Amino acid sequence: MAFNAVQRQGAFSALCAYTIWGLAPIYFKSVGSVDPLEIIAHRVSWSAVLLVGILALLGKINELRVEAKTLMLLMVSTSLLACNWFIFVFAVLDGQIIETSLGYFINPLVSVFLGLLFLGERLRTTQWIALSIAVTGVLIQLVFLGRIPLISLALAFSFGFYGLIRKNANLPAVSGLAIETLLALPFAIGYLAYRHQMGDLAFSNESLSLDLLLILGGAITALPLLFFASAVIRLSLTAVGIFQYLAPSLTLILAIFFFDEPFSIVQLVSFVFVWISILIFSTDAFYEHRGRKRRPPQAS
Repeated sequence: MAFNAVQRQGAFSALCAYTIWGLAPIYFKSVGSVDPLEIIAHRVSWSAVLLVGILALLGKINELRVEAKTLMLLMVSTSLLACNWFIFVFAVLDGQIIETSLGYFINPLVSVFLGLLFLGERLRTTQWIALSIAVTGVLIQLVFLGRIPLISLALAFSFGFYGLIRKNANLPAVSGLAIETLLALPFAIGYLAYRHQMGDLAFSNESLSLDLLLILGGAITALPLLFFASAVIRLSLTAVGIFQYLAPSLTLILAIFFFDEPFSIVQLVSFVFVWISILIFSTDAFYEHRGRKRRPPQAS
């Protein structure tokens, strides 16, 4: 597939976004001595500062004003995003990065399933086959390991529902996330104040390097979203979808080869089922997208 200049810029942006997301466990491991909730509180606080600053520089600060109905939706999406962030950070620090990788591999399939349930979208036969194979991959862990990959499913469904709500909110990525972080900011500051009062706050009490890393959490959160926002306006969603599997692939490689997490044959088989499902789903989406482009417009 040949890209023009605009599409190449979009592809570069997508590559940057998913690479940062894929390598994020390295960052969270580096601040692993800090309580997970304090990490999330710093992530919220510094993201809010950075995102509001970006909107101010772009002259788009007025995008922070939204209708009451939209604000209600964003309150729900903020809760889902906070849960997703906490589960991810907890899993990384608990040595379960492989589970996070599985969660983000199946996330697009969960989004399709939620679209079926809540948006009345219809699935083609190949999409049903892809979903069935993915479910089989999850059930393999239940049968042979005696457990369901709860972290994977929690990540996939929390982010799937988050995406569903943000779709209905219909806001730009940057301003939407800025509002979400501002909604969570009082809770984040309150928690940091509580830990300071209890004498347990890591920030400003351990080392300058750790303080800088915690501040960097704002950029780790905001930058990939900025790249992603740049990608989606320059590429088709099908093209962006091709890049989205880069992040969990990098995460899986990190987990196995850099953090030495055990990867059993049962987990491998489970992943293979999910990968086959993704291949079928992505191929179907690609050909459907190409078919729509080739169809002549309907006469009115």
